[in-house]
Parts: sequence; C-alpha cells; structure tokens
Amino acid sequence: MEPPFVIAGRLRRDTLLPPAGRPLIDVPGGNLLYAAAGLSVWNASTGLLARAGEDYPREWLRGFEKRGWDTQGIRILTDPLDLRYFQASLDLNTVQRNNPMAHFARLGMTFPKALLGYQPPAEASDDRQSSPLASPRPADIPPEYLDSRAVHLCPMDYLTHNRLLSSFRQAAANVVTLDPSAGYMNPDALSDLRGLLHGLTAFLPSEEELRALFWGRTDDLWEMMAEVASWNCELVVVKCGGHGQRLYDGVSHKRWEVPAYPARLADLTGAGDSFCGGFLAGYQKTFDPLRAVLHGSVSASLTVEGSGAFHALEAMPGLAEARLESVAGVAREL
Repeated sequence: MEPPFVIAGRLRRDTLLPPAGRPLIDVPGGNLLYAAAGLSVWNASTGLLARAGEDYPREWLRGFEKRGWDTQGIRILTDPLDLRYFQASLDLNTVQRNNPMAHFARLGMTFPKALLGYQPPAEASDDRQSSPLASPRPADIPPEYLDSRAVHLCPMDYLTHNRLLSSFRQAAANVVTLDPSAGYMNPDALSDLRGLLHGLTAFLPSEEELRALFWGRTDDLWEMMAEVASWNCELVVVKCGGHGQRLYDGVSHKRWEVPAYPARLADLTGAGDSFCGGFLAGYQKTFDPLRAVLHGSVSASLTVEGSGAFHALEAMPGLAEARLESVAGVAREL
C-alpha cells in the first residue's frame, strides 16, 4: 500500500558536536530524517525518497523501517557516495563546519576514523542546470509513492525540485509543500520561482531566504509573502527562528504571527526541517493552515531540546498533544 505521506530530501552521515551534551559520531542525519521525525511526532507514517551509496549502513535503513518509515524510495547506488557532514556548535548561534580536527582537539577528544579524509561539502549554489548525484530523481519514485496524499520536498537544488514537483503534480497529489534551498533564493531566480511555486499548497522558506529572494525590491516581509502567494501558491509560511513563524493565506489574504514555543533550547540543528514535517502532518489532518503551523511549531520545539534527527521522537507520550493545546491561542491575526 502507498504511504500516506512522502518526504523527499537528502541523507547524511552526521558527526555533530552540539553546544552541550554528548557528541554524535557518524549517525543518521540529513534534512530528510529531521522532516520525517517532525511528521512522525503526530503518529504519521511516511515514505522516504532519497539516494545513498552502496556504503550506506543497511542497519540504519532497518532502523528507519522499525520507526514505521517506508524505505523503498531510498535508492542505493552501485558506488560509494560520500554523505559525511561535520558540524561544531560553539553556542546556539555559532556553527562551524570546517576543520573538524581542530574542534576535536579543542575538546580533548580523539579524532574519529569516520572523518578521515573528510572535506566539507560545497556551499549551496545557484545551479539550475544540474543536480548532485545525491539528489533523488523522478525515476527513483516508487509507483506507490505517486498515490500518496501529501508530499513535502526538503531543501535541494532547483532542478531536483522542478523535476520532482512535475512528477507529483502529474500524479495529482492534493497537498504539496516545499522548503527551498538557499542556493537559488536570489533575485536572478524570481522568474523561475514563479513557475516552480505555481499550484503549490505551501511554500516554507526561512526569513533570510525570502529576504534574499527580494533583495533590492522591498524590505516588507508581508509584501514579499503576498507576491509569492500571487503566483498561485496557496499558503506562504516564513520561518523566523526564535521569533516563530508568519503565515499568509493566499486565498483569504489573512495574516498571522505565531510565536515560537518556549522550548528549552539545546541544539537548533534540523529545527526548520522538523517544522516542515509537523506542518505537513497538521495540514493533512485539519486542512487548517494556522493549526498546521502550530503542529510544526511543536515538532520543532521537541527537536531543539536535544541533538540528532530522532530526538523529537523520544519525547514522552502525550507531550506533543499537550504542547499543541497550550499554543492554540497564541497566534495573532493582523
């Protein structure tokens, strides 16, 4: 049977030195898993669409399946694929991704074998002509996934987003959401974005990404959101970090400010992806955009209280629902 949700994104092999708590050495990571965990906070199973090399640990895939995630959409390539990723968080707002050896020395830790020969991945670039080998292709989509009700695309390159959106639109998915890559959020891409977002259920950029897209045109965030919605994008949700989210309904033209849940911040890694997963679960359940934002906010709050892609799923039973009820009246309509 088809999974009710599909999330497309990137897998990583993470080594994380969080601001506090124990380091995580060569663990499952990537925006795909953070988004899937944010969705699964609400007891929703999902299909995972991604690529990995033949060296990707099979026991990790089995672990995903034990969480109720369908892995037939993870294409295993015939050659190794370097998915390693290093991040050292000096504090909640200072993250470094270079020179891992120096950070392990700073902490008095033995340098892990998993990072031998590691080179940081290239920064996101505005490349609308090619896709990295690690990005999923339409041919990777299992037929069952094309029958899923709701689809979310995590940050990837423009070409991958364009190709996958075309495939899922042809399959008539009734809810499709997209979190853009910073690499193509610039004024030169405005005309391409109009076509990409046409018919989208929800566009979910960060505030920094949306401002970069409209650089030199306007400083009014609501004006930016209204223009994006005018491209036949139903909902625009801007993730504003510790300031919460802004929601613009392109159908009713209503606007809301939603404060962030007052979580105990430990590690901000994956918060935006977790929010998107929770938003998708909430929207598919209620078809209420404000309620969907609140679901996403709760998912993100559980993620930032610890480290690793699965931390949100380790919360005590009933905590997510209790937080959802506690934030039900905090949004402010403008």
